[in-house]
This record gives sequence, structure tokens and C-alpha cells, in this order.
Amino acid sequence: MDSCWILGAGRFGRRALSVLGRKYPEAAITVVDRDGDPVGEAPAGGRISAVRAEAVTYLVEHLKPGQSAPEWIVPAVPVHVAYEWVTRRLAAEGFRPTPLAVPETVVQSLPNVYRGTGGAIYASNADFICPDNCPEPDAICTHTGKPRPCNLFEKLGEVAAPPFRAIVLRSLQLAPGVGGYRPQTLFDTLREVRKTPGPVLLSTACRCHGVMHAFSFQAP
Repeated sequence: MDSCWILGAGRFGRRALSVLGRKYPEAAITVVDRDGDPVGEAPAGGRISAVRAEAVTYLVEHLKPGQSAPEWIVPAVPVHVAYEWVTRRLAAEGFRPTPLAVPETVVQSLPNVYRGTGGAIYASNADFICPDNCPEPDAICTHTGKPRPCNLFEKLGEVAAPPFRAIVLRSLQLAPGVGGYRPQTLFDTLREVRKTPGPVLLSTACRCHGVMHAFSFQAP
């Protein structure tokens, strides 16, 4: 990894900084947070910088096609970053995104659901608190030693709830317990949303954990 933006300097953002700073000591890491400045806690000798800004606003303003971007984005704020970025980008382009409720039939089909604010639906293969350093093995749960019931990013992508279209942005593991995605994945997700004629179920998920929002939008 050459560079990344860590969005958020709370518990998860600080841990991501510590872990990635040690695993990739030559990487340029920027931490974005509206309140905190975790640079003093970073491993010594790294190329670490901090930006005081609201994380999604920073992402909307600075992540644009044709401009310099980090190799990876690590979302570590308590919001669905991809959903917020996509809907704000749509609004900036003249579309009119409208939040919707995730259909109850979809909610009932997901494992270990937790309802968040703003219509967010969180799902997890785990009914326990996962260890911070889980390496996300392909098939076996680190905590239980049993086979994983499913890859949640696949399950969310297979949701059938017409007229909704399910679109999933997969989070990949950069280090044990630290996930992220490439900027191009966000741009690809936005492109898929733009060409969808009906309402969308937009999720971000890794193998075991995910978050989903529903929305529709009208063309300019």
C-alpha cells in the first residue's frame, strides 16, 4: 500500500492508523476527522498527516475523477460512507435522491440485524463481538472455529426485492481487523447507481458484516 485516507479518528480510526502505520511504514496516510488529531499516536517515522474536516464532506470535495487520490480509503466513522458519498454526489449533479425504508422482507432475510439511524440496516454473520484482530479467513470463523454461514457481501448482492436493485460495494481487508476499498470502487458504484432506473438497495459489506440503505432518485 502506497497511500490511504482514514476517515475518522475515533477508536477504529486510531486502531487503523496504528496497524497500517506499522504494516506499511512508507505509506502516506491521511487521517480525516472533524474533532480529533491522532497523529501523535502514529508509529514513529511514518508519513502521517491529519486533516480537520467532516469525513464525508472531505471525501466529496477531494475525491474526484482525474485528481490525485489515495490508493485506499478506510471508512472509520459511524455512518455509511459509500451511501453518503453516492447520494451527495448525485445531488451535486442535479439528481434528487430520496431516502427510503429497506423493505421488511429484506430485513427479515438478513442475519443478526441491527437498525441504525437514518434508515441504516446493519447485518452480521456474528451474534458476538468479533476480535479486533480477526484476519477474515476464507471459510472458517476465527472466533468460533466453525464454517462461515455465507459471505455477506454475496448475500446482500443476491437480495431480490423488485423494483429495488441491490448494489454492493465490497470492503477488503488491508490488515487484521482493518477494511477498506479503492477509490475506483466508489466511482464504479456511483456509475452503477446512475444507470439504475428504479430504487436502489446500496450496501457496503465484507465477508461477515455489512450496512444497507435504500433510496430512489430522480434525474435532473
